[in-house]
Amino acid sequence: MTSRPVALLAMDSDLPARLFDDVARHRVLQVLDVDFSRPAATFDDVDPDRLASTEVLITGWGSPRIDGDVLDRAPALRAVLHAAGSVRGHVDPVCWERGILVTTAADANAQPVAEYAVAMIILSAKEVFRAQALYRRSQTLDHRSEFASVGCNGRRVGLVGASRIGRRVLELLAGFDLEIWLSDPYVDAHEASRLGVRLASLDDLLQACDVVSLHAPLLPSTRHLLDAGRLALMRDGATLVNTARGGLVDHDALVAELQAGRIRAVLDATDPHEPLAADSPLLGLENVVVTPHVAGALGNELYRLGTHALDNAVRLTESRPLQGMVSLDELARMA
Repeated sequence: MTSRPVALLAMDSDLPARLFDDVARHRVLQVLDVDFSRPAATFDDVDPDRLASTEVLITGWGSPRIDGDVLDRAPALRAVLHAAGSVRGHVDPVCWERGILVTTAADANAQPVAEYAVAMIILSAKEVFRAQALYRRSQTLDHRSEFASVGCNGRRVGLVGASRIGRRVLELLAGFDLEIWLSDPYVDAHEASRLGVRLASLDDLLQACDVVSLHAPLLPSTRHLLDAGRLALMRDGATLVNTARGGLVDHDALVAELQAGRIRAVLDATDPHEPLAADSPLLGLENVVVTPHVAGALGNELYRLGTHALDNAVRLTESRPLQGMVSLDELARMA
């Protein structure tokens, strides 16, 4: 019998190699009995005795759902440590009812999304994508007259949602000479003042801002938050940046506005198709930049997520507070 607590990976089979580097693995193996080579795709495939002795579940994309039946078979379970963002898809509310600790690496995943959003906001304020399209058509373009009003000096940028990512975007934008507006029903005037933003209704924000960046969760109440009516409120030439969820925007209404050429868009999230169908009109429009959901952690950025989960595993064995704790109340608001 091992004296180290038993941990189990529950995620897609290719994820451990991408999430956990050698340094993080070595550190956690000093305190936990964990097999990095055999993540569980389903708990039915786990040896019943090992599942019964498991104290820590380290989850990732593709994790099977952790419900009452799983908890009955894992009576020693103390914590679910998620090496990604939202836990809504795989952690059942019964986990909180039974006192299981649940953490998320959402803060670690927020960094690359925020970096992408900020890059696109700045490039949009500078109208770089329009400049590229025009330059391809005419190398004799007079950039001084064509782009006389562009720039980041005093441009109004509207953020929809003061989520983890939204707040990180605010921090990263602090060094630019931008006027930041925010729409979020959970932020009051005092909090807005502390964040250094102008609090506004969504409709007012859409009418006033040159760049609008979405950072709200996709919930029944936020599906098609930007419908045809609200998209029509956006200023001529404004840019919509979506790094959140495609369902926040009415796809057909957005396509219509973009085909009319009235607004521009940078879309890393699309709906109803992700990735987009090969014949999507969005792929052929000059006023649209579409990327295949690359804003979130990719490549070496995934190590941040794995390290976050493994750090929490070590903290658990040392009886130290865990980072990125998720409450049952937060579950319903997760993306």
